[in-house]
Amino acid sequence: MASIKEVLHKSALILSKSVRNPKKEAMILLREFSGKSDTFLIAHDEAQVDDEEGFFAWVKRRAEHTPLEYITQKVSFYSREFAIKEGVLVPRPETEVLVDKAVELIKELKASHIAEIGTGSGVISVMLAILLPDITIDASDISPEAIELAKTNAKKFGVEGRIKFHLTSYLDGIKTPDIIISNPPYISTKEELERHVLNEPHSALFGGEQGDEMLRDIILLAKQRGVLALACEMGYDQRNTLEMFFKEQNIKNYSFYQDLSGLDRGFIVKG
Repeated sequence: MASIKEVLHKSALILSKSVRNPKKEAMILLREFSGKSDTFLIAHDEAQVDDEEGFFAWVKRRAEHTPLEYITQKVSFYSREFAIKEGVLVPRPETEVLVDKAVELIKELKASHIAEIGTGSGVISVMLAILLPDITIDASDISPEAIELAKTNAKKFGVEGRIKFHLTSYLDGIKTPDIIISNPPYISTKEELERHVLNEPHSALFGGEQGDEMLRDIILLAKQRGVLALACEMGYDQRNTLEMFFKEQNIKNYSFYQDLSGLDRGFIVKG
């Protein structure tokens, strides 16, 4: 068996052709695989690694551009650790801003019934339920894998009694809520993505040829249902086309918000 130092060195070499920070990712993988802290791994780098073969199977998957979160089956969101698995979109840090905006909106409008379209791993609905204990949520997704994972995450944080998950499209079969929240697929099918991103489910990434097709559908649905408000994440380059769409639909009470990098990242529409 090889030592921790040797295993980290070898795995960093393997990863050097496929990731930006191979030493850091080698450490993350070994930490998650072994259950030991970074401090332990550094302080005891002469200790031998158990199940070296199993660990290098993880390294190989990462070298083949499998997202790190799929390998560890963990993802950090809103300073909490959620379960994630292949076939379900990995939550992004910028989506935390959507949660912040949704909380502000729910409090402002004193809303009690929320619906999320395209819940994926369930992190948005779960976080809203944690932060706002008086609301109930209906969350939809067309992926059975996503729905099952979302239920797992809701149960982990003890909010499963206030979120009802629906295997359905948009709000089909769901009572009209006070507010709709959504982080739908919004990437154009013409856009080139990094290889590790392409290993995520394409149905959760691509919104159509232009990218904003599903966003437009949700806007129209919110208008049709007469909800108090709608909050959506969007692509950084979609503000102009969506603003034109709002004007075409005679929607006047809308605003855009930015992510922590200062990029346009979402919008809010009030009825």
